[in-house]
Amino acid sequence: MAKRPDSEGHEGWDEYAPFYDWENARTLNRRDVPFWQTVALAADGLVLELGCGTGRIAAPLGRAGVHLVGIDRSNPMLALARRRVVRARLGQRVRLVRGDIRAVPFHDAAFATVLAPYGVLQSLLRERDLATTLSAVHRVLRPEGTFGVELVADLPSWDEYQKRVSLKGWRRRRGGAHVTLVETVRQDRRRRVTIFNQEFTEQHGHQRNARRFVLTFRTLSVPQMVRRLEKAGFEITALLGDYRGGPWHAGAEVWIILARRRWDGRGVRATQAIW
Repeated sequence: MAKRPDSEGHEGWDEYAPFYDWENARTLNRRDVPFWQTVALAADGLVLELGCGTGRIAAPLGRAGVHLVGIDRSNPMLALARRRVVRARLGQRVRLVRGDIRAVPFHDAAFATVLAPYGVLQSLLRERDLATTLSAVHRVLRPEGTFGVELVADLPSWDEYQKRVSLKGWRRRRGGAHVTLVETVRQDRRRRVTIFNQEFTEQHGHQRNARRFVLTFRTLSVPQMVRRLEKAGFEITALLGDYRGGPWHAGAEVWIILARRRWDGRGVRATQAIW
């Protein structure tokens, strides 16, 4: 399946929603959750999660006592997140909003901390979209507030391959099915993007259903993102190479940037109202 040159990075995520938690449980799982929980619990006020998806991070943070707003543009992803929030009875702590992270619909200085976990900013394929999003985060974050960004560490060096069986396993949801992921990966060096052609096949008895879609991510290094954050008005406070707080290096398995919004002298008043 070819990816159109003018396609958007958010495309494919609606189709991915039914399989996101299944795949994630077999790859990253919850290894990053304690880290983001620590960052969020240190916030003196509301936390915003960009691209909250199925609530994989938002729900555990809510259970830990964090008051959080999650924003995502995918209705199917948010539907799963809402079920999670309802089941855990977190409605007083976790609010979910459908929206575009390039234009977050919240008041200035509404949040003490903003989180962008698991490469969400790499779904912004155009430079202007990333710049617009960083500007929006700067606006809704309190002066001296924390902005946490995680990049997918191995995207720039991801091997290219065709129709590889990447994962197999049983999925209990909706009566259960055996799921197989076959994927093709291509690097577009000119556009600096990594393209994943995904084919998820569900087998339940004699019934077989295949879903195909494409996910595209921009390949950004830590120094490249640091420069963009500094240009947008943030000061870097930490570069981390694991979820335990170890220092970052180019070969680290995890790429995390912690930054703070620089005080701009304009005296923006923090508020708990978010819209």
